[in-house]
Amino acid sequence: MTAQADFVPLHLCVLTVSDTRGPDEDTSGDYLVLSLGQAGHRLHERRICRDDRYLVRAIVAAWIAEPQVNGVIVTGGTGFTGRDSTPEAVRPLLDKEMPGFGEVFRALSYEDIGTSTMQSRAFAGLSNETFVFCLPGSTSACRLAWEKLLRDQLDARTRPCNLPGLIPRLRER
Repeated sequence: MTAQADFVPLHLCVLTVSDTRGPDEDTSGDYLVLSLGQAGHRLHERRICRDDRYLVRAIVAAWIAEPQVNGVIVTGGTGFTGRDSTPEAVRPLLDKEMPGFGEVFRALSYEDIGTSTMQSRAFAGLSNETFVFCLPGSTSACRLAWEKLLRDQLDARTRPCNLPGLIPRLRER
């Protein structure tokens, strides 16, 4: 029998992308910060910024450049409106995409919102040894992503595999 892995607290950042939400209205960011803390992870930094691809890119780029940051969770800006530009802001920073994240998120979301899930451009990837997750801006979408995907995959005890288990191997070339 193999030994169970210990929990590994990760250092995570949360970015809310919105033209309409401030600190008092950011229920999605509040939910993510509370949930990652309850899971035992550490909040490195939290920010709110307007839907501006260059501002979003600059914030995410700064976080992925910090060696102690293990992950970035972005909420908002993944839809189809003219202002939604999170994918265009963040994708150029990725070294590798994680297509399964968006695929599974949309499959799970279909159970809640039906075919409207096809409008979601949620995605994830790896950048400079930092996991990056881009979620829709609704609190229900963040809850779905956290409870059904992120909580388990960010927990080193999840079997058969998990993202913290990859961290020692991310520098392999």
